[in-house]
Amino acid sequence: MAPRKLLVLLLVTTLLAASCGRVVESPSAPARRTPVSPCDERGDTFAGDVKLARCLTEWFWEQRFQQAGETYRPITRFVAYHGEDGPDCGDQKSVPDNAFYCPYGHFVAFDATWLQQMYDRMGDGSVYVVIPHELGHAVQAQLGTRFRYNAERELQADCYAGATLSGLIRAGMIQEESGDESELLTNLEAAGDPTDAWWAPDAHGTPEERQTSFAQGFNEGPSAC
Repeated sequence: MAPRKLLVLLLVTTLLAASCGRVVESPSAPARRTPVSPCDERGDTFAGDVKLARCLTEWFWEQRFQQAGETYRPITRFVAYHGEDGPDCGDQKSVPDNAFYCPYGHFVAFDATWLQQMYDRMGDGSVYVVIPHELGHAVQAQLGTRFRYNAERELQADCYAGATLSGLIRAGMIQEESGDESELLTNLEAAGDPTDAWWAPDAHGTPEERQTSFAQGFNEGPSAC
């Protein structure tokens, strides 16, 4: 393993006390009060985790926008599709094995077959990387953030996803499970570009860059993104 990659993996493993897919149902000590979840959804299944990830991520951004004296605008639709039957985004056709935020209509769509395959293979961390990442793009659209390169947009969305996850942990909305760190690392590594062509119009960042951006958001919060 290359020294840089090893350093990044150690950094992320150290920083991420990652907690995926479980609403806190009981306090860890009698003196602590169980937080009231804003969501009716529960984890433990693919469908439940997807709904929970969407609900909690939007709740997190509602709180952040409110703290800044602004109003978060929830997405209008959350569309699960299969293979070729996804919704269009403007004049762009959806494609299989993908998830995306569409600014034309302010919605998120995802290939449910593809996402469930990752969920079954790599654990529920896949949902808690993909959904907060796409909703991070919705936040970018509301903030009017501009980028010179697509990789910058994608890495900031990874950073936002990390910030979301740590914020939900601190708020007591989700709790740590054994193996979460490994799941998140695996998902972020699998999603990275095979080459460092950061100038490419569809570049998302290398595995190391994506892991580092996620860890930065997790450790330092949205303002670091």
